[in-house]
Amino acid sequence: MTLEHAIKQLRILNEPVPKPQRLPSREEVAEVEKQLGITFHPDLQEYFLTASDVTYGCLEPVTILVDSGHTYMLDVVEDARTLGVPDELMPICDDNSDYYCMTTDGSIVFWSHDAGGLTGETWKDLSTWIEEVWIGESQDRDEDDDGER
Repeated sequence: MTLEHAIKQLRILNEPVPKPQRLPSREEVAEVEKQLGITFHPDLQEYFLTASDVTYGCLEPVTILVDSGHTYMLDVVEDARTLGVPDELMPICDDNSDYYCMTTDGSIVFWSHDAGGLTGETWKDLSTWIEEVWIGESQDRDEDDDGER
Protein backbone atom coordinates (compact mmCIF):
# COMPACT_ATOMS: atom_id res chain seq x y z
CA MET A 1 0.00 0.00 0.00
CA THR A 2 1.30 3.46 -0.81
CA LEU A 3 1.18 6.27 1.71
CA GLU A 4 -1.34 8.06 -0.49
CA HIS A 5 -3.62 5.00 -0.38
CA ALA A 6 -3.17 4.58 3.39
CA ILE A 7 -4.13 8.22 3.91
CA LYS A 8 -7.20 7.79 1.69
CA GLN A 9 -8.22 4.82 3.85
CA LEU A 10 -7.76 6.89 7.02
CA ARG A 11 -9.90 9.67 5.55
CA ILE A 12 -12.68 7.16 4.86
CA LEU A 13 -12.45 5.79 8.41
CA ASN A 14 -12.14 9.19 10.12
CA GLU A 15 -14.51 9.30 13.08
CA PRO A 16 -16.49 12.41 13.99
CA VAL A 17 -15.39 14.01 17.25
CA PRO A 18 -16.78 17.01 19.15
CA LYS A 19 -13.66 19.13 18.60
CA PRO A 20 -11.77 17.89 15.53
CA GLN A 21 -8.13 18.74 14.97
CA ARG A 22 -7.07 20.82 12.02
CA LEU A 23 -4.15 20.04 9.76
CA PRO A 24 -0.94 21.96 10.44
CA SER A 25 0.67 24.28 7.95
CA ARG A 26 4.10 23.59 6.45
CA GLU A 27 5.40 26.39 8.67
CA GLU A 28 4.05 24.71 11.81
CA VAL A 29 5.67 21.41 10.81
CA ALA A 30 8.95 23.24 10.11
CA GLU A 31 8.79 24.92 13.53
CA VAL A 32 8.54 21.56 15.32
CA GLU A 33 11.41 20.22 13.22
CA LYS A 34 13.44 23.25 14.29
CA GLN A 35 12.58 22.74 17.95
CA LEU A 36 13.60 19.06 17.73
CA GLY A 37 16.69 19.87 15.68
CA ILE A 38 15.81 17.39 12.93
CA THR A 39 14.14 17.09 9.55
CA PHE A 40 11.21 14.69 9.50
CA HIS A 41 11.26 11.79 7.06
CA PRO A 42 9.20 12.77 3.96
CA ASP A 43 6.51 10.18 4.83
CA LEU A 44 6.06 11.70 8.28
CA GLN A 45 5.89 15.21 6.83
CA GLU A 46 3.22 14.03 4.37
CA TYR A 47 1.24 12.39 7.17
CA PHE A 48 1.31 15.57 9.28
CA LEU A 49 0.19 17.74 6.37
CA THR A 50 -2.57 15.48 5.07
CA ALA A 51 -3.86 13.14 7.77
CA SER A 52 -2.77 14.18 11.27
CA ASP A 53 -6.31 15.42 11.90
CA VAL A 54 -7.77 11.90 11.56
CA THR A 55 -9.37 10.25 14.57
CA TYR A 56 -9.78 6.50 14.26
CA GLY A 57 -9.74 3.59 16.67
CA CYS A 58 -7.74 3.40 19.88
CA LEU A 59 -4.34 4.60 18.66
CA GLU A 60 -3.59 8.31 18.66
CA PRO A 61 -0.49 9.17 16.63
CA VAL A 62 1.44 12.33 17.43
CA THR A 63 0.25 15.72 16.28
CA ILE A 64 2.09 18.96 15.56
CA LEU A 65 -0.30 21.58 16.88
CA VAL A 66 0.52 23.07 20.28
CA ASP A 67 -3.09 22.81 21.47
CA SER A 68 -3.44 19.12 20.59
CA GLY A 69 -3.17 17.88 24.16
CA HIS A 70 -1.58 14.54 25.04
CA THR A 71 -0.64 13.77 21.40
CA TYR A 72 1.49 16.91 20.97
CA MET A 73 4.72 15.67 19.46
CA LEU A 74 7.15 17.67 21.59
CA ASP A 75 5.55 16.35 24.79
CA VAL A 76 5.42 12.76 23.49
CA VAL A 77 9.09 12.90 22.45
CA GLU A 78 10.10 14.33 25.85
CA ASP A 79 8.20 11.57 27.68
CA ALA A 80 9.70 8.90 25.41
CA ARG A 81 13.25 10.18 25.94
CA THR A 82 12.67 10.17 29.72
CA LEU A 83 11.73 6.48 29.50
CA GLY A 84 14.83 5.67 27.45
CA VAL A 85 13.75 5.80 23.81
CA PRO A 86 17.00 6.61 21.96
CA ASP A 87 17.46 9.86 20.06
CA GLU A 88 17.73 8.08 16.70
CA LEU A 89 14.10 6.89 17.04
CA MET A 90 11.29 9.39 16.45
CA PRO A 91 8.16 8.47 18.43
CA ILE A 92 5.09 8.67 16.20
CA CYS A 93 2.56 7.07 18.55
CA ASP A 94 2.43 6.56 22.31
CA ASP A 95 0.67 3.35 23.36
CA ASN A 96 0.60 3.36 27.17
CA SER A 97 4.28 4.39 27.50
CA ASP A 98 5.29 2.03 24.69
CA TYR A 99 6.14 3.76 21.43
CA TYR A 100 5.89 3.17 17.74
CA CYS A 101 8.91 5.00 16.36
CA MET A 102 10.16 5.98 12.94
CA THR A 103 13.79 5.28 12.11
CA THR A 104 15.92 7.55 9.94
CA ASP A 105 15.23 5.32 6.92
CA GLY A 106 11.44 5.60 7.38
CA SER A 107 10.75 2.16 8.82
CA ILE A 108 8.68 1.82 11.99
CA VAL A 109 9.81 -0.08 15.09
CA PHE A 110 8.11 -0.83 18.38
CA TRP A 111 9.87 0.23 21.59
CA SER A 112 8.46 -1.11 24.85
CA HIS A 113 9.34 0.07 28.34
CA ASP A 114 8.19 -3.34 29.65
CA ALA A 115 10.59 -5.15 27.29
CA GLY A 116 13.35 -2.67 28.05
CA GLY A 117 13.71 -1.45 24.48
CA LEU A 118 13.07 -2.62 20.96
CA THR A 119 10.81 -5.65 20.66
CA GLY A 120 11.75 -6.80 17.17
CA GLU A 121 8.39 -5.74 15.76
CA THR A 122 9.01 -3.71 12.62
CA TRP A 123 7.13 -2.35 9.62
CA LYS A 124 8.89 -1.38 6.41
CA ASP A 125 7.33 2.08 6.23
CA LEU A 126 4.63 4.37 7.59
CA SER A 127 1.99 3.19 5.11
CA THR A 128 2.49 -0.44 6.19
CA TRP A 129 2.23 0.58 9.86
CA ILE A 130 -0.97 2.54 9.15
CA GLU A 131 -2.49 -0.41 7.30
CA GLU A 132 -1.40 -3.21 9.65
CA VAL A 133 -1.41 -1.53 13.04
CA TRP A 134 -3.53 1.61 13.13
CA ILE A 135 -6.26 0.42 10.76
CA GLY A 136 -5.78 -3.35 11.05
CA GLU A 137 -5.65 -3.66 14.82
CA SER A 138 -8.51 -1.19 15.25
CA GLN A 139 -10.68 -3.24 12.90
CA ASP A 140 -9.70 -6.43 14.74
CA ARG A 141 -10.75 -4.82 18.04
CA ASP A 142 -14.08 -3.75 16.50
CA GLU A 143 -14.70 -7.31 15.34
CA ASP A 144 -13.83 -8.64 18.81
CA ASP A 145 -16.25 -6.17 20.38
CA ASP A 146 -18.98 -7.35 17.98
CA GLY A 147 -18.15 -11.01 18.65
CA GLU A 148 -17.42 -11.63 14.98
CA ARG A 149 -13.94 -13.19 14.90
